[in-house]
Amino acid sequence: MSHYEQTLGHLEALNALNKEGKPLTIGKALDELRISSFDFLCILLTVPFLQPISLGPLSAIGGMTFAALGWQVARGKTTPWLPERLRKIELPASSWNILLATCRKILEWGHKLCRPRMQGLVNGSRMGILRGMLICFAGLLMAIPFFGIPFNNTLPALVILFACLANLEDDGLMIAIAIFWMVVTVLYFALIFWIIIFVGDVAWQWMRDNGLGWFEEFVRPREKAGGP
Repeated sequence: MSHYEQTLGHLEALNALNKEGKPLTIGKALDELRISSFDFLCILLTVPFLQPISLGPLSAIGGMTFAALGWQVARGKTTPWLPERLRKIELPASSWNILLATCRKILEWGHKLCRPRMQGLVNGSRMGILRGMLICFAGLLMAIPFFGIPFNNTLPALVILFACLANLEDDGLMIAIAIFWMVVTVLYFALIFWIIIFVGDVAWQWMRDNGLGWFEEFVRPREKAGGP
């Protein structure tokens, strides 16, 4: 049975429990989805960050959340760790209907886009560590407070999106694409840092040559006027 079929079966089982009116907690849902719960959770969280406009403080919060989830994936956790109080929360059936339908749409969309290939890049514990570190590092980059700078959310979010699609569909090509976007993201952030340092150096040099000189010319006559 393929990963897609297994995950689809888990979603159907959760949907059946929800329709039967049995209590369904967040923890039980994540446990039922198993390793796929990381992918669904990350993909759902990436949606707001795929736009090119910076989200301000939300970028830092979202970035640290992705970093924590990625670290758990790299350590081989099968389901996301949540505080026990959050795991015991029971959502109403209507909310579960929306969440499960969204997860199913994500799975079907990913199934159309991806297919099992280059599986050496997705199978094995080392590849799990690679995928987790991609998500974690992308989250840390997203958390850097570059407020107002375009694409500082979009590029790390693309890394996370393709890394999660790779696991959902056993598609190594998606990991290769995630690595490509990681390289692009690192180069883009390096360029931003260089521009900040360059502009700051130019501004300081201008202040020394002009601004501070103007200040001294303004102060000296006042000092002379106040002298004996």
